[in-house]
Amino acid sequence: MGNSSEISVVIACHESTAVLERCLESLSRSALAPLECVVVDDASAEDVKAVAERHGARLIRLGHRQGPAQARNMGALDARGRIILFLDADVCIHEDAITRIVDHFRRDPSLDAVIGAYDDSPAAAPFVSQYRNLLHCFTHRAGRREASTFWTACGAIRREAFLRCGGLDESFGRPAIEDIEFGTRLRDAGGRILLDPLIQVQHLKCWTLARMLHTDIFDRGIPWTRLILEAGSMPDDLNVRWSQRLSVIFVFLLALALSSGSAGMALGCTAAVAAVNWRFYRFLWRRRGVLFMLSAVPMHFLFHFYSGLAFVVGTILHFLGLLRPSASEIPGEEPS
Repeated sequence: MGNSSEISVVIACHESTAVLERCLESLSRSALAPLECVVVDDASAEDVKAVAERHGARLIRLGHRQGPAQARNMGALDARGRIILFLDADVCIHEDAITRIVDHFRRDPSLDAVIGAYDDSPAAAPFVSQYRNLLHCFTHRAGRREASTFWTACGAIRREAFLRCGGLDESFGRPAIEDIEFGTRLRDAGGRILLDPLIQVQHLKCWTLARMLHTDIFDRGIPWTRLILEAGSMPDDLNVRWSQRLSVIFVFLLALALSSGSAGMALGCTAAVAAVNWRFYRFLWRRRGVLFMLSAVPMHFLFHFYSGLAFVVGTILHFLGLLRPSASEIPGEEPS
């Protein structure tokens, strides 16, 4: 195993020591070991200290719950490496990921940040988890290499650039779009972010339909709408690229056709959504088979429907001045 004196890994954690254990185990198998690993315990009741010590990680413990944005900022301030690699506590990093990250920064001095992707082998077996994680995997594989956003689940950034841009917005007191918002600020300041989908992590999270709906609407869709409206532009990338916007329109027209009993219009809208998303459906077919793909199509239609609904609601709240300035003010169960 080689060693990198440049990389400090920062992991924010709240409870969930079982997945943190697996995360740190995977890090220990990296072909290129980091300079250090800093685990920031966001006031967990579980014994995070014991897990961190077993794997040689340095622990910072926050006295009260402050949210992942502040936890990651604390870790970044304490880190000694010139490059900070943020990892979620519920991912397992692939053995070659750190090597690829270091290579990118060494080859391109103008690069400020590098983000990776989920792999196509999510750990949780239930259908919703498989669908959700494979959707995220495909979205990053199809994304622009000159990325429009940052990603703290597996994202590396030069420490100087992170601090120069002020770090993550700590008004996000819960997991939300704090990394997307930071990426927007970094890009606006002239920073460059590279997406390399071959830098991969396995996601360990088990999704339920209720958790997925809550997260996508309240912790992603509505606050992301505010960010887009304040910026005055929408990037043609990831979940908001033109193909996805068209999908939302066609799914809304499909709902209208079904409510009005227009079979021809419903069939046409269904065919349009299928055509726009054929690459994703083919991806699912190749990874999980035709039955999984066919089962995922209605879920994908639902995803576009509630994503569009979140944008509409967020837009209305924004122009009425009722949309809170951060996801920390949005009520509901906090996702892990």
